[in-house]
Amino acid sequence: MKSREIPTAALVLGVNVTDHDLTLKSVSEVLQNNVTPHVAFLEAKDCPGIKNLVRKLMGQLMSCCMDVDSQEEDYVQVSQNRIRCSMTSLIKWYESVTKKTVSETPSKKRTSASRHWQSPPVVVIFKDMESFTTKVLQDFVVISSQHIHELPLVLIFGIATSPMIIHSLLPHSVSSLLCIELFQSLSCKDHLSTIIDKLLLTSQFPFKLGGKVLQVLINMFLYHDFSVQNFIKGLQLCVVEHFYVQPLSVLCCQQVDLKKRVNSLSHEQCENVRRLPSFRRYVERQVSEKQIALLTADTFLKETVQELLEDLCVYHENYVTVLKCLHVFTSFLPKYPLGKQIRELHCACLENRVWETEEYESSLHLARMLNKSDLVTMLQQCVEIFVSSSGKEFDKTVEKLKEFLTQFQKLEVAEAVPERDVSVSSQKELQKKTDLYHLQKTLLELKESRRSKKLTKFEMLRFEVIDYIDSLVRNYLVPADHKTLHEVVYFNTASVLREHLNAAPRIALHTALNNPYCYLKNQALKSNGGSISNKAPDICIVYKLHLECGRLINLVDWLEAFSTVVTAVEGPNADAASSDQVDDTIHARFIRAVSELELLGFIKPSRQKTDHVARLTWGGC
Repeated sequence: MKSREIPTAALVLGVNVTDHDLTLKSVSEVLQNNVTPHVAFLEAKDCPGIKNLVRKLMGQLMSCCMDVDSQEEDYVQVSQNRIRCSMTSLIKWYESVTKKTVSETPSKKRTSASRHWQSPPVVVIFKDMESFTTKVLQDFVVISSQHIHELPLVLIFGIATSPMIIHSLLPHSVSSLLCIELFQSLSCKDHLSTIIDKLLLTSQFPFKLGGKVLQVLINMFLYHDFSVQNFIKGLQLCVVEHFYVQPLSVLCCQQVDLKKRVNSLSHEQCENVRRLPSFRRYVERQVSEKQIALLTADTFLKETVQELLEDLCVYHENYVTVLKCLHVFTSFLPKYPLGKQIRELHCACLENRVWETEEYESSLHLARMLNKSDLVTMLQQCVEIFVSSSGKEFDKTVEKLKEFLTQFQKLEVAEAVPERDVSVSSQKELQKKTDLYHLQKTLLELKESRRSKKLTKFEMLRFEVIDYIDSLVRNYLVPADHKTLHEVVYFNTASVLREHLNAAPRIALHTALNNPYCYLKNQALKSNGGSISNKAPDICIVYKLHLECGRLINLVDWLEAFSTVVTAVEGPNADAASSDQVDDTIHARFIRAVSELELLGFIKPSRQKTDHVARLTWGGC
């Protein structure tokens, strides 16, 4: 690093802009706790000019109150003392702070870490580097490089697109003053995979998402904003909706508290259990005596519910383990028939029986063609997965997989010895049979051998391994909606989630203006049929009146209709106000409502007639 260069970190964060604020604030906290207490966080909206940037920088570093609206004087206020916003003032402040730190540290106890702490750097984080104007960045970099020996600055650029944006915004004379180090953050898809693995693919949390609900959240993530934060908000919405709507969500708890909550169920809650579709299917499969007990005796019902929920918890543990094992085999197949990410495989297993799909059949077909090294590696990974699982059912599975690995090792040893002899003899035969006749004869023999080919020991063992994995899938990856009482822990109402998260502004706007009672919940706003309530907001009255007009709306007629509706509320006993004042008030209210309607994009001024406006939405005559 040269003498005037500023240490700079170019942090590429990706296109998920809504998550940048949280990421950079976490970086800021880590720096303050471990590196330096002097960290400033700047945004482009607060720094339209270099003066605003320096003022904001000093305000954050000095932890002082500043008058942002003051454009005439560039001062900040620290403990009733006004300090001019300049690099000189910032340097003086930094020297006073570092001297104070040195005086407080005993000289005999100074170590290498304390010597580093005596002059900690000043870190300036630019959250949205692309949004800063070129002039502001250039001026700040040039000024800072001139004072780098007195004020040890370190810059961090938060970048959403590409590191090349630095050279696009800054000319070479300015970018050469920066000693840039590039840092690449994890992709948002990796963060999403971590969340799904830690929250959904675990038995630690009893709450689960149905296949369609999870697919809605993933689609919104992939096709809208790539925001992990918004995905978490959608997950939180699912939790709130499930515990608010489902009366039996009280049973969605940790296994330790399950027995206590089941025993505390009231008779009405027991009836709710009996109404569940999955429980009704369970009752239909039982003998008549047990059916009567389940439908009449609450005590017997509670014992059965506890057993079923415990079985559901065991099902989740086994499901996750086998799902990870299947993902080991399918994630390396060409073209990824069941998806490359485990979330895709999880959605496929939740929606239907995965072994009945064409994608699963093609995956098995490809898996039966794996080579020996890949197959052994996958088996070793599966053994690790089953060993780390808490289920005791997989002890025999681990033994079986280890047995497969042992057989593969024996095959390698058996094949290694005869191969040498065969290779020597085959070379001698090839030297003898080099004429055209023998070559043609050899080709015909190869074709006949392929038609009547017998499976080798390796191929037979490979088929046996894949068939065993297939049996595990059929036993443990049954869809959750086939399990009894799955409604207690699974949230499956995807339509509610779409309604809350997939915004439909046109429908919402029409509903709000056409029927304000839907949002305001005021009984006076209820109207029968297509009548216009005179107590509705002015913009609602104007909107309903404009629906009755054609493509061009006469403002005079519109005003008269509005005045008629509004004055109907006053009645004959209204306060005695002059007609001129009433007309002026109504006129002002009408102009304001029409302006709001124009701002929302329903109308626009017309060039055909000066006293008319053109209607823009929903047709017209």
